[in-house]
Amino acid sequence: MRRLPIIKGRGAAENPPNRFERLAFEPDPETFGSAEDAPAPETVYYRDGSRSIIARNESPDVGFETSINPYRGCSHGCIYCYARPTHEYLGLSAGLDFETRIFVKEDAPALLRRELSSPRWRPQVLALCGVTDAYQPIERKLRLTRRCLEVLVEFRNPVGIVTKNHLVTRDVDLLQELARYDAASVNISVTTLDPELQRVMEPRTSIPARRLAAIETLAKAGVPVGVMVAPLIPGLNDHEMPAILEAAASAGARFAGYTMLRLPYAVKDLFVAWLERHFPERKEKVLGRLREMRGGKLNESRFHARMRGQGEYAAQLRALFHAAARKAGLDTRQPELSTAAFRRPRVGPQLALFDA
Repeated sequence: MRRLPIIKGRGAAENPPNRFERLAFEPDPETFGSAEDAPAPETVYYRDGSRSIIARNESPDVGFETSINPYRGCSHGCIYCYARPTHEYLGLSAGLDFETRIFVKEDAPALLRRELSSPRWRPQVLALCGVTDAYQPIERKLRLTRRCLEVLVEFRNPVGIVTKNHLVTRDVDLLQELARYDAASVNISVTTLDPELQRVMEPRTSIPARRLAAIETLAKAGVPVGVMVAPLIPGLNDHEMPAILEAAASAGARFAGYTMLRLPYAVKDLFVAWLERHFPERKEKVLGRLREMRGGKLNESRFHARMRGQGEYAAQLRALFHAAARKAGLDTRQPELSTAAFRRPRVGPQLALFDA
């Protein structure tokens, strides 16, 4: 894969070939004279005509069975994002395409209401941001995530959120309402406390201080909130774990979790290229530690092994997490959410009379 210069505000700098496609686009360097002269790619939004919104999950590693994803692709630009390869199913690349070609499910709230209204729906926790972040920048304008939350409040269906964007605090009123029925929890992902590292690793996310502020706002509002130290990258941010847990606990977090870096499919090459651009002096240490935890490979796809890693170093990080969480007073288990208050609101003018 051709190594390209840094693009401000983007995690990737290239579009690796799609593993499902026989043809690939290779930009002509003579078009602009040099790669440095090429214009920065703009973010383009497309309408996603999905006919359903609730996705099913069979992995035992992620902690949820069903999820909602109002967007495909994510302009946050996190270089390590394990969801990048999902863009290949759309005929696109896991690189810049994933960050700059975002598919928007405009019908998500209506689809969610229809599916929750069905007698086939068994009340259960829905994960919001199961693949890509539901609070990425365009959400400020489109408000699809908020409108989905409004539907969940209407049905009192429990929801668990994972995000790295302070924008989640905009919806504190809805989360408060669900929390009254033990039907809401939020995990704020804090990967580093170093804004310089965050800027190049997660270029369009909220800075660390804003994420801690989001924890504080949610905690003061009575919304169960925790911190996800994810992903841990050996040789890059793993040493920060105790400080992150302590800072999150001080802000009001009640529980914590962590995952190790995953590098499926095209993400491996993207991450290696990113290390070469930003941290060439750490490249061999980072990759060496990853191989140590992945049986000599850069990625492990087996269930029960892919999220934590194996070997002595992985065991040390696991012990460090539990010790640091205990010291900070954080529970290492996610809160149990309740479906007891679930209801199917009656609709239509005749039924509305009974509600009145």
